[in-house]
Amino acid sequence: MKRLAALVVILALLPSQPAHSQSGLRVLEYASGFSLPVAIVQDPTNASVQFVVEQGGRIRVVNGGTVLPTDFLDLRSAVLAGGEQGLLGLALAPDYSSSGRFYVNFTSPAGDIVIARFRRSANPLVADASSRFDLKFGGLPFIPHPTNSNHNGGNLAFGPDGYLYIGTGDGGSGNDPNHNAQNPAQLLGKMLRINVNVPETHPPGYIVPPDNPFYNGGLPGGVLPEIWAFGLRNPWRYSFDDVSRGGTGALIIGDVGQSAYEEVDYEPRGRGGRNYGWRNREGAHDNVTTLPPAYLPLTDPIYEYGRSQGQTVTGGFVYRGTSLGPSFVGRYFFADYVAGRLWSIGLSIAGSGEAAASGFIDHTAEVGGTAVLGNISSFGVDSRGELFVLNYSAGRVLRLVGAAPPTPTGLRIIP
Repeated sequence: MKRLAALVVILALLPSQPAHSQSGLRVLEYASGFSLPVAIVQDPTNASVQFVVEQGGRIRVVNGGTVLPTDFLDLRSAVLAGGEQGLLGLALAPDYSSSGRFYVNFTSPAGDIVIARFRRSANPLVADASSRFDLKFGGLPFIPHPTNSNHNGGNLAFGPDGYLYIGTGDGGSGNDPNHNAQNPAQLLGKMLRINVNVPETHPPGYIVPPDNPFYNGGLPGGVLPEIWAFGLRNPWRYSFDDVSRGGTGALIIGDVGQSAYEEVDYEPRGRGGRNYGWRNREGAHDNVTTLPPAYLPLTDPIYEYGRSQGQTVTGGFVYRGTSLGPSFVGRYFFADYVAGRLWSIGLSIAGSGEAAASGFIDHTAEVGGTAVLGNISSFGVDSRGELFVLNYSAGRVLRLVGAAPPTPTGLRIIP
């Protein structure tokens, strides 16, 4: 995520009032008053509750659209925040209802990437701050990050296999000067996959699944076994197509580009071991080729766009709800943070499980434009599969909904 000055918001929204209405989609304000929100996660134990992650280090609780005064967790004293650093990700364990475990991704005061495990307390709306345990990678309670402050990744998500996926940035600066994303001995610039379903006394806090593609090496000199995929620059947001709602289980990644192309990568369920090409390629185009990639072939994105459309992709979700109508089911919603634009593409799934993108739609104008959307930092999904959109610059959570019913004859909409 590239940090720019916040957009000036010129349209004030009342809670649950439409921001804009045409023949297509609308957004409603669901909750507001946040400081730099970067993620929203549904509580699987209570359909009315969501957790909103603020970059500065707080996790706020929203109950029925109301922001509660007591934080779920306050990590401000442990987080280095600013620019692209901060508290960046949250994932609740698949067995959260029984274990109470959840995981956060944040920047340590030293600038490293911390993946920490916590438990909720006896009060389900408050975490047990004393339960913190930092996962240990190579014996270290963090993933080392170079002195550059950018390209931290930050997202966390559990896949349909129950494993935790961690998307890491390449370590920053421009054009990955250390070639980290292609280095088998580095966890940076990768998608990692680990099994965190271990006892709390387990020393590292995770084990490597034996079906990881590089569990037994696989390249000359070996590969760190946590690595699921190579060649990412800054996977700001990624998600899985929800199997429980009829999805394919595919992993879809929004990977932020350097200076020419933003990309969306598609990985059918269980197809690890791919190399998405960075820094040798940006999108589907040659970039810096002075050093070879770790291995071939390189996997091209299913969708890319240039700088005339936007500058920082925000990955989203495949829609599996009902509010938007059946024509939107199976479409992938995503955005651009800098341009403040909201888009969707159709996904044509082949028998092999691979996908092709088609039917691009720009929804920005119909939901009120950039004045309403602001800098879109993230998406979320509620208990019914409906989509949230986060306006980072204005600190608002928006709900994406279908077209309003027609006004009855003889009545008019009061402006």
